[in-house]
Amino acid sequence: MICNAISLLAMMLLGTISAFGGDDVTTNGKDKQDAVISNILTRTSIREYQDKAVEKDKVETLLRAGMAAPSAVNRQPWHFIVLTDKKMLAAIADITPNAAMAEKAPLAIVVCGDMTKALAGGGREFWVQDASAATENILLAAHALGLGAVWTGTYPSKDRSAKVAELLKMPDTLIPLNTIVIGYPAENPAPKDKWNPQNISYNFYGGKEDGSVSVAQPLCQ
Repeated sequence: MICNAISLLAMMLLGTISAFGGDDVTTNGKDKQDAVISNILTRTSIREYQDKAVEKDKVETLLRAGMAAPSAVNRQPWHFIVLTDKKMLAAIADITPNAAMAEKAPLAIVVCGDMTKALAGGGREFWVQDASAATENILLAAHALGLGAVWTGTYPSKDRSAKVAELLKMPDTLIPLNTIVIGYPAENPAPKDKWNPQNISYNFYGGKEDGSVSVAQPLCQ
């Protein structure tokens, strides 16, 4: 199974699986770049799924992708709870309405922060960034594997976090960040074009690439 997972992950990075129409991609650098960028730009949230289980090797590939994410001081303060039981999927949908689609999904992964691995003191909250990076890796891997997925938030809602922690019998040291609902897509929404140059500054807020200023700057105090 491990060998299969590694093979699938390598294929994902080369863009040779179904998300790219099933065509083989050659191994030259430009094709690799195009495959990776295409996977990022065409990923979109999927909330309707076929009545089809996600294969175990693909689940492992998703988890490997998540654990390949960067983390502060390499603490890797994450824990992943995989839900495949229909009763558990229905329960997570019931207690977190933003994850209602989980009731009809074959798979969900609850991404948690493990406070036993988090940094001490002021660095503790970096676990949120670390677990979010792992979440994005899982979303991109799902898309590359021909799956559809959606990120549904839990933390920092105290009510949602408490309900999920109780349902999944979590120790006090785990904090549920989100639930990623996953399955084979039963819908095909167009990816949103989120490119907006107005969200970019160069060298300082409002700075343009040519060195000019695009917005009024506050006076120095």
